[in-house]
Amino acid sequence: MPTTPSRRNTAPQPRHVVQFSGGVGSFLTALHVARTHGTDRMTLLIADTGIEDEDLWRFSDDTAALLNVPLTIVRDGRTPWEVFHDRRFLGNDRLAPCTTVLKQLPCRAWMERHAPADRAIVYVGIEPTARDRARTPAIVRNWAPWPVEFPLTAGPDRTKQQLLDEVRATGVRPPRLYDLGFSHNNCGGTCVRAGQRQWKLLRDVLPDRFDRAAIEEFKLRALLGDVAILRDRRGGTVRPLPLTELRDRP
Repeated sequence: MPTTPSRRNTAPQPRHVVQFSGGVGSFLTALHVARTHGTDRMTLLIADTGIEDEDLWRFSDDTAALLNVPLTIVRDGRTPWEVFHDRRFLGNDRLAPCTTVLKQLPCRAWMERHAPADRAIVYVGIEPTARDRARTPAIVRNWAPWPVEFPLTAGPDRTKQQLLDEVRATGVRPPRLYDLGFSHNNCGGTCVRAGQRQWKLLRDVLPDRFDRAAIEEFKLRALLGDVAILRDRRGGTVRPLPLTELRDRP
């Protein structure tokens, strides 16, 4: 892959920083940036949450090798469970402080040191669907004052399968969580923003990982009281639904 397209403009060029999550959207965004702007001033910035699926790192390394751009990894040093303990708050589908603490703040700190807003562009791998496009205004606000671009949102909608086929066409094997039925490749399938369907999938295909999450939630419930990642809405009432209870449901 060429590293730098020919340019006649001799003005200083911005740094192109892809917020690389290890998912299909950020992969295709990185590919677009490399093809459009070259790779000499490109960064693949990824935050390590401490609980990612091991195949995310294989996929990330394959991406770095394909583009000839090394990964830039930032870490808070804690896992989401440790953040929940420190914050005395169990993340859920309504509010997940782990996203801010483990991803946004470390990435923003790196940007402040190495890619100031007047000399960098942030790229985010929002997928080309109406639901994902609706997220872009909030992302732009959160990244201010950096300019933010979403290359995949241009053009028609594409399904997840179409995006995965585009990844495979490059010779890179997509992360295994997609093959297992997960919609996203984050937090090893234990994202607290996910609903009951994903947690049941995790229980069925990665039971040891589900059990570890259930233990962590149990310890936080002992500390915080009757709280849970999930909610049960059956019978016209809403109550916390612990993972230990979900484990035994069909």
